[in-house]
Amino acid sequence: MIKDYLKLIRISHWIKNLFVFVPLLFSKHLFNVTYSFEVFLAFLTFGIASSMVYVFNDLLDEKEDKLHPKKKFRPIASGKISKTTAVIIIAILLMLLVLSSFRFNYRFIIVLFAYIAINAFYTTILRKVVVLDIICIAAGFMLRVMGGAFVINVYISKWLVLTTLFISLFLAAIKRRSELVLSIIENNTRKVLSDYSIDFVNHIASISAAGVIICYALYSVADRTVAYFHTENIVYTTIFVVFGIFRYMFLAYSKEKGENTIEILFTDVPMILNILFYILSIIGIIYFL
Repeated sequence: MIKDYLKLIRISHWIKNLFVFVPLLFSKHLFNVTYSFEVFLAFLTFGIASSMVYVFNDLLDEKEDKLHPKKKFRPIASGKISKTTAVIIIAILLMLLVLSSFRFNYRFIIVLFAYIAINAFYTTILRKVVVLDIICIAAGFMLRVMGGAFVINVYISKWLVLTTLFISLFLAAIKRRSELVLSIIENNTRKVLSDYSIDFVNHIASISAAGVIICYALYSVADRTVAYFHTENIVYTTIFVVFGIFRYMFLAYSKEKGENTIEILFTDVPMILNILFYILSIIGIIYFL
Protein backbone atom coordinates (compact mmCIF):
# COMPACT_ATOMS: atom_id res chain seq x y z
CA MET A 1 0.00 0.00 0.00
CA ILE A 2 2.81 2.42 0.81
CA LYS A 3 4.30 1.77 -2.60
CA ASP A 4 0.94 2.51 -4.23
CA TYR A 5 0.58 5.80 -2.36
CA LEU A 6 4.12 6.85 -3.31
CA LYS A 7 3.33 5.96 -6.89
CA LEU A 8 0.10 7.96 -6.73
CA ILE A 9 1.81 11.16 -5.56
CA ARG A 10 4.65 10.56 -8.08
CA ILE A 11 7.40 10.89 -5.49
CA SER A 12 9.97 10.02 -8.17
CA HIS A 13 8.87 13.06 -10.18
CA TRP A 14 9.82 15.40 -7.36
CA ILE A 15 13.21 15.52 -9.03
CA LYS A 16 11.69 18.01 -11.49
CA ASN A 17 11.44 20.43 -8.59
CA LEU A 18 15.25 20.60 -8.43
CA PHE A 19 14.86 23.57 -10.78
CA VAL A 20 14.24 25.67 -7.64
CA PHE A 21 17.94 25.20 -6.82
CA VAL A 22 19.10 26.91 -10.04
CA PRO A 23 19.05 30.46 -8.61
CA LEU A 24 20.81 29.24 -5.46
CA LEU A 25 23.62 27.72 -7.51
CA PHE A 26 24.10 30.69 -9.83
CA SER A 27 23.80 33.30 -7.06
CA LYS A 28 26.93 31.91 -5.36
CA HIS A 29 25.00 30.89 -2.24
CA LEU A 30 25.11 27.11 -2.66
CA PHE A 31 27.21 26.65 0.47
CA ASN A 32 25.25 29.14 2.54
CA VAL A 33 23.40 26.94 5.06
CA THR A 34 20.55 29.39 5.64
CA TYR A 35 19.85 29.97 1.95
CA SER A 36 20.19 26.28 1.10
CA PHE A 37 17.75 25.33 3.84
CA GLU A 38 15.18 27.85 2.58
CA VAL A 39 15.45 26.52 -0.96
CA PHE A 40 15.22 22.93 0.30
CA LEU A 41 11.94 23.83 2.04
CA ALA A 42 10.76 25.44 -1.20
CA PHE A 43 11.67 22.20 -3.00
CA LEU A 44 9.53 20.19 -0.55
CA THR A 45 6.66 22.65 -0.89
CA PHE A 46 6.72 22.41 -4.66
CA GLY A 47 6.82 18.63 -4.21
CA ILE A 48 3.58 18.74 -2.22
CA ALA A 49 2.00 21.03 -4.82
CA SER A 50 3.06 18.83 -7.74
CA SER A 51 1.84 15.68 -5.97
CA MET A 52 -1.55 17.29 -5.44
CA VAL A 53 -1.69 18.13 -9.14
CA TYR A 54 -0.74 14.55 -10.11
CA VAL A 55 -3.45 13.00 -7.94
CA PHE A 56 -6.04 15.45 -9.32
CA ASN A 57 -4.94 14.59 -12.85
CA ASP A 58 -5.23 10.84 -12.20
CA LEU A 59 -8.72 11.30 -10.81
CA LEU A 60 -9.92 13.03 -13.95
CA ASP A 61 -8.07 10.67 -16.28
CA GLU A 62 -9.14 7.37 -14.72
CA LYS A 63 -11.13 6.17 -17.75
CA GLU A 64 -8.49 7.20 -20.29
CA ASP A 65 -5.67 5.73 -18.19
CA LYS A 66 -7.41 2.34 -18.12
CA LEU A 67 -7.03 2.19 -21.91
CA HIS A 68 -3.35 3.19 -21.90
CA PRO A 69 -0.75 0.37 -22.06
CA LYS A 70 1.34 1.90 -19.23
CA LYS A 71 -0.97 4.29 -17.39
CA LYS A 72 -3.48 1.53 -16.71
CA PHE A 73 -1.18 0.38 -13.90
CA ARG A 74 -1.51 3.68 -12.02
CA PRO A 75 -3.08 3.22 -8.57
CA ILE A 76 -6.45 4.84 -9.36
CA ALA A 77 -6.81 3.37 -12.87
CA SER A 78 -5.91 -0.10 -11.61
CA GLY A 79 -8.30 0.18 -8.65
CA LYS A 80 -5.59 -0.16 -6.00
CA ILE A 81 -6.58 3.21 -4.57
CA SER A 82 -10.21 4.37 -4.61
CA LYS A 83 -11.40 7.76 -5.82
CA THR A 84 -12.59 8.62 -2.32
CA THR A 85 -9.16 7.93 -0.88
CA ALA A 86 -7.61 10.03 -3.65
CA VAL A 87 -9.85 12.98 -2.78
CA ILE A 88 -8.84 12.66 0.88
CA ILE A 89 -5.17 12.65 -0.15
CA ILE A 90 -5.70 15.83 -2.18
CA ALA A 91 -7.32 17.48 0.86
CA ILE A 92 -4.40 16.47 3.10
CA LEU A 93 -1.85 17.72 0.60
CA LEU A 94 -3.72 21.02 0.23
CA MET A 95 -3.77 21.48 3.99
CA LEU A 96 -0.03 20.80 4.19
CA LEU A 97 0.55 23.22 1.35
CA VAL A 98 -1.41 26.03 3.00
CA LEU A 99 0.32 25.50 6.34
CA SER A 100 3.80 25.41 4.79
CA SER A 101 3.20 28.47 2.62
CA PHE A 102 2.93 30.74 5.67
CA ARG A 103 6.69 30.37 6.11
CA PHE A 104 7.53 32.02 2.80
CA ASN A 105 7.36 35.55 1.42
CA TYR A 106 4.40 36.68 -0.67
CA ARG A 107 6.28 36.51 -3.99
CA PHE A 108 7.04 32.82 -3.54
CA ILE A 109 3.43 32.15 -2.47
CA ILE A 110 2.13 33.89 -5.61
CA VAL A 111 4.42 31.76 -7.79
CA LEU A 112 3.42 28.58 -5.94
CA PHE A 113 -0.30 29.09 -6.35
CA ALA A 114 0.17 30.30 -9.92
CA TYR A 115 1.81 26.93 -10.55
CA ILE A 116 -1.20 25.14 -9.06
CA ALA A 117 -3.69 27.28 -10.99
CA ILE A 118 -1.94 26.75 -14.34
CA ASN A 119 -1.82 23.01 -13.77
CA ALA A 120 -5.48 22.91 -12.72
CA PHE A 121 -6.47 24.72 -15.93
CA TYR A 122 -4.12 22.50 -17.89
CA THR A 123 -5.67 19.32 -16.51
CA THR A 124 -9.25 20.44 -17.10
CA ILE A 125 -9.10 22.57 -20.26
CA LEU A 126 -5.77 23.75 -21.67
CA ARG A 127 -4.20 20.35 -22.39
CA LYS A 128 -6.80 19.96 -25.14
CA VAL A 129 -5.44 23.03 -26.98
CA VAL A 130 -2.55 22.39 -29.37
CA VAL A 131 0.74 24.16 -28.46
CA LEU A 132 -0.87 25.78 -25.42
CA ASP A 133 -0.63 22.41 -23.67
CA ILE A 134 3.14 22.43 -24.17
CA ILE A 135 3.40 26.07 -23.07
CA CYS A 136 1.63 25.21 -19.81
CA ILE A 137 4.15 22.48 -19.04
CA ALA A 138 6.99 24.89 -19.78
CA ALA A 139 5.46 27.53 -17.52
CA GLY A 140 5.59 25.11 -14.61
CA PHE A 141 9.38 24.79 -14.87
CA MET A 142 9.84 28.54 -15.22
CA LEU A 143 7.78 29.12 -12.10
CA ARG A 144 10.00 26.70 -10.19
CA VAL A 145 13.08 28.73 -11.12
CA MET A 146 11.35 32.00 -10.27
CA GLY A 147 10.20 30.53 -6.95
CA GLY A 148 13.75 29.47 -6.16
CA ALA A 149 14.92 33.05 -6.71
CA PHE A 150 12.08 34.66 -4.78
CA VAL A 151 12.42 32.45 -1.72
CA ILE A 152 15.94 33.75 -1.05
CA ASN A 153 15.47 37.16 -2.72
CA VAL A 154 18.26 36.85 -5.29
CA TYR A 155 18.54 38.07 -8.87
CA ILE A 156 18.11 35.50 -11.62
CA SER A 157 19.47 36.20 -15.09
CA LYS A 158 16.81 36.53 -17.79
CA TRP A 159 19.03 34.36 -19.98
CA LEU A 160 18.74 31.55 -17.42
CA VAL A 161 14.96 32.03 -17.30
CA LEU A 162 14.85 31.76 -21.09
CA THR A 163 17.11 28.71 -20.98
CA THR A 164 14.67 27.12 -18.55
CA LEU A 165 11.77 28.01 -20.84
CA PHE A 166 13.37 26.34 -23.84
CA ILE A 167 14.48 23.29 -21.85
CA SER A 168 10.94 22.72 -20.62
CA LEU A 169 9.50 23.30 -24.10
CA PHE A 170 12.02 20.81 -25.46
CA LEU A 171 11.12 18.17 -22.84
CA ALA A 172 7.39 18.74 -23.37
CA ALA A 173 7.74 18.45 -27.15
CA ILE A 174 9.74 15.23 -26.87
CA LYS A 175 7.13 13.84 -24.48
CA ARG A 176 4.34 14.72 -26.92
CA ARG A 177 6.27 13.07 -29.74
CA SER A 178 6.64 9.85 -27.77
CA GLU A 179 2.95 9.89 -26.84
CA LEU A 180 2.05 10.50 -30.48
CA VAL A 181 4.15 7.56 -31.67
CA LEU A 182 2.58 5.33 -29.03
CA SER A 183 -0.92 6.54 -29.90
CA ILE A 184 -0.35 5.57 -33.53
CA ILE A 185 0.81 2.10 -32.52
CA GLU A 186 -2.02 1.63 -30.02
CA ASN A 187 -4.63 3.43 -32.18
CA ASN A 188 -5.29 5.88 -29.35
CA THR A 189 -7.75 8.69 -30.22
CA ARG A 190 -6.78 11.22 -27.54
CA LYS A 191 -7.95 14.54 -29.03
CA VAL A 192 -4.90 16.73 -28.56
CA LEU A 193 -2.62 14.04 -29.99
CA SER A 194 -4.78 13.74 -33.10
CA ASP A 195 -4.15 17.44 -33.76
CA TYR A 196 -0.38 16.98 -33.72
CA SER A 197 1.88 15.37 -36.31
CA ILE A 198 5.32 13.89 -35.73
CA ASP A 199 6.91 16.37 -38.16
CA PHE A 200 5.32 19.33 -36.37
CA VAL A 201 6.47 18.14 -32.95
CA ASN A 202 9.94 17.44 -34.34
CA HIS A 203 10.13 21.06 -35.49
CA ILE A 204 9.09 22.31 -32.03
CA ALA A 205 11.71 20.08 -30.40
CA SER A 206 14.45 21.24 -32.79
CA ILE A 207 13.64 24.94 -32.31
CA SER A 208 13.49 24.51 -28.54
CA ALA A 209 16.78 22.60 -28.52
CA ALA A 210 18.43 25.43 -30.44
CA GLY A 211 16.90 27.91 -27.99
CA VAL A 212 18.40 26.07 -25.01
CA ILE A 213 21.90 26.05 -26.47
CA ILE A 214 21.81 29.65 -27.72
CA CYS A 215 20.35 31.14 -24.52
CA TYR A 216 22.75 29.24 -22.28
CA ALA A 217 25.73 30.19 -24.45
CA LEU A 218 24.68 33.84 -24.39
CA TYR A 219 24.27 33.69 -20.62
CA SER A 220 27.76 32.25 -20.22
CA VAL A 221 29.40 35.12 -22.16
CA ALA A 222 27.12 37.97 -21.06
CA ASP A 223 28.95 40.96 -19.58
CA ARG A 224 26.92 40.71 -16.36
CA THR A 225 27.79 37.01 -15.99
CA VAL A 226 31.52 37.55 -16.55
CA ALA A 227 31.56 40.52 -14.17
CA TYR A 228 29.57 38.71 -11.46
CA PHE A 229 31.64 35.52 -11.47
CA HIS A 230 34.93 37.19 -12.42
CA THR A 231 35.59 34.52 -15.04
CA GLU A 232 34.87 33.73 -18.68
CA ASN A 233 35.21 29.98 -18.13
CA ILE A 234 31.48 29.27 -17.79
CA VAL A 235 31.30 29.25 -21.58
CA TYR A 236 33.16 25.92 -21.56
CA THR A 237 30.26 24.23 -19.76
CA THR A 238 28.15 24.78 -22.89
CA ILE A 239 29.58 21.54 -24.26
CA PHE A 240 27.73 19.58 -21.58
CA VAL A 241 24.49 21.33 -22.48
CA VAL A 242 24.96 20.54 -26.16
CA PHE A 243 25.76 16.89 -25.46
CA GLY A 244 22.80 16.56 -23.07
CA ILE A 245 20.34 17.96 -25.61
CA PHE A 246 21.63 15.82 -28.48
CA ARG A 247 21.84 12.68 -26.33
CA TYR A 248 18.26 13.21 -25.16
CA MET A 249 17.07 13.57 -28.76
CA PHE A 250 18.95 10.41 -29.73
CA LEU A 251 17.32 8.39 -26.93
CA ALA A 252 13.88 9.77 -27.73
CA TYR A 253 14.09 9.36 -31.50
CA SER A 254 16.10 6.16 -31.79
CA LYS A 255 15.24 4.34 -28.58
CA GLU A 256 11.66 5.65 -28.13
CA LYS A 257 12.22 6.65 -24.49
CA GLY A 258 10.96 10.23 -24.59
CA GLU A 259 7.72 9.69 -22.68
CA ASN A 260 9.47 9.36 -19.31
CA THR A 261 11.99 12.11 -18.57
CA ILE A 262 13.13 10.48 -15.34
CA GLU A 263 13.87 7.21 -17.13
CA ILE A 264 16.09 8.96 -19.67
CA LEU A 265 17.99 11.06 -17.16
CA PHE A 266 18.72 8.32 -14.66
CA THR A 267 18.99 5.08 -16.62
CA ASP A 268 21.30 6.18 -19.42
CA VAL A 269 24.92 6.07 -18.25
CA PRO A 270 26.29 8.72 -20.67
CA MET A 271 23.49 11.08 -19.63
CA ILE A 272 24.18 10.48 -15.93
CA LEU A 273 27.91 11.13 -16.40
CA ASN A 274 27.20 14.24 -18.46
CA ILE A 275 24.94 15.70 -15.73
CA LEU A 276 27.52 14.83 -13.07
CA PHE A 277 30.39 16.43 -14.99
CA TYR A 278 28.32 19.53 -15.69
CA ILE A 279 27.42 19.98 -12.01
CA LEU A 280 31.02 19.47 -10.89
CA SER A 281 32.33 21.82 -13.58
CA ILE A 282 29.88 24.64 -12.90
CA ILE A 283 30.44 24.41 -9.12
CA GLY A 284 34.20 24.36 -9.62
CA ILE A 285 34.16 27.37 -11.93
CA ILE A 286 31.74 29.46 -9.86
CA TYR A 287 33.00 28.67 -6.38
CA PHE A 288 36.62 27.62 -6.62
CA LEU A 289 38.24 29.35 -9.60
